[in-house]
Formats: sequence, structure tokens, C-alpha cells
Amino acid sequence: MPNENSKIHEIKRLTTPITFKNSKAYDSDGQRVKCVESLSEIKYIIEPKKGLLTDDEVLQYAPDSSDASRIKLQRGIGGISDLLSINDSLIGILGVYYISLICILVPFAFWGNKTVMFIILILSILPLIYLYKQTSSKKTAKTETIKQEKAMPQKIISPVREDTGLESLKKYEKEANNLKALFDVKEEVVKDLIEKYFTPPQLTYDRFMNVVDSSHKMFYNQHDSALNIINLAAEDTPRIESELEAKLSNMKAIIDQIEELTNELVINLSSDDKTNEDVKNLLEEMENLISSVKEY
Repeated sequence: MPNENSKIHEIKRLTTPITFKNSKAYDSDGQRVKCVESLSEIKYIIEPKKGLLTDDEVLQYAPDSSDASRIKLQRGIGGISDLLSINDSLIGILGVYYISLICILVPFAFWGNKTVMFIILILSILPLIYLYKQTSSKKTAKTETIKQEKAMPQKIISPVREDTGLESLKKYEKEANNLKALFDVKEEVVKDLIEKYFTPPQLTYDRFMNVVDSSHKMFYNQHDSALNIINLAAEDTPRIESELEAKLSNMKAIIDQIEELTNELVINLSSDDKTNEDVKNLLEEMENLISSVKEY
């Protein structure tokens, strides 16, 4: 099972916007990001590291990666673009294949050899059958996949319509959703640690869980408010941007407090002192932060 901190770092790497230096793209770890070119667009895709994320997490945090394409094809929900994503040379191979068939076909068509022409026709259909089998599945298999996905409780980024909101504010939308993804993971980790560190119905346990739950509500309040501003704003003004920056700042502050609490609990799990003052002081800081955000 992968270390939770490694998973958090990987999700943060996948959701952090890439940076450019000397015409080259890099992720938050400073690693080169692969450039994928097509006839209509150029994409920079960050590939997830092996063994850290589940299939559902790969689809959520790295939907354009080759691993995500492979998972989609396995589940019967992939398309031609997914097949090309995991096999870059497929178009070239098919091109050479069909050019070879045409070169063979031309003289036999001139001679009127129907047998060879029929064989070439069959050979030209075979790649299409292969593509069809790779990108389709039985309806029952798709239905079963949909049922499983509905039954499985997942924390996913809230869908936002592409045609809403000003284009100039989309950068705030992406950052808000990235922060939400990061918060969801950190919240799960800290709750697991609280379960290990305290035993219900201890008063301290209840206090910690109440603070985490309050942090959850306050974080989502800031997130949803930011998206409402982005989607409903009629124009991009300094006041709008200032309001969005403030909400993103509040979200980051809550994440930082959750992360500090996680680190303190990890340190104190191996300690016999269950009344550690650092943890208690941090808890008070979190309560003060929640109160200040509410007042804001």
C-alpha cells in the first residue's frame, strides 16, 4: 500500500499547473512534461507515477494521461484517441500498411485479377475490425461499469459547464478545483490519524473531529462561493479578482492547518505523552482560523 504522504504529493504534482522554462514544460517536481501534438492541438500531459494511485484516482487527477486511456479501454469506455494515446506509432503503422496494400492493389486491379483484389479488400478491413474491438465493449459490460461507479462513493471535482464564466477567470476555477482535490486527500489522512491517536468517546477525540468537520464545511463554503463568482461574474474587475484571491487564500490556510495537524499527529503517535501541548495549541489555532473565516 503506498504511503499516504506519497499519494498526497503525487496528487499535488498532477494538479499543480506546469511551468515553462526555455520553451520546455516542467511539473512541480522539476521533471520534464511530455508534449503531445495532434492535428488540432498541443497538450502537455503529466503522467502519474506507477503504484501510487488507484484506477479511479488516475481517471480523476490525470484524465489525459496514457494510464487513464488504458483504464478507459479496459473498462470499455475508451475511444480512438485513447488507443492512440497508448500507441503513438499506430497511425504510422496503419499508414505504411495501407500504402503497401495500395501499391500491391494497383497492378492487380489493372490486370483485373479479382481474387487478389478480394484478398486485399479483406486485408484492408482487418485493421478496422481491430480498432472496433479495442474501442468498444458489450453493452452489458458498460452497464456493469456504470453501476459500479455509481455504487462506489467517490470524491470528484464538481463538474462545471464549459460555456459559463469569463475566460479570464478560468485560472481561478482550476486553482480552486486543484485545492479541493488536495483538501479531500488530506482530510481523509488526518481523520485516519485521529482515529488512531484518540479513542471515542474521549472529549479530545470529539473536539478534533468537530474541528475537522468544521474545516470541511468552511473549505467547501469558500470553494463553492469562488465557483459561483467565476460562473456568474458579468465582467472581470479588480474587485472580483480580489474577492477570488481572498477565498483561495482562505482555502490554502485551511489546508495548511490540516497538514500541520497531520504532521503533529504523526510525530505524537509514537509518543507516550497523550496530552502533548503542541497538538492542543494547533487545535486552538484551527478553531481560531475557522472563526476568522466565518467572520470574513
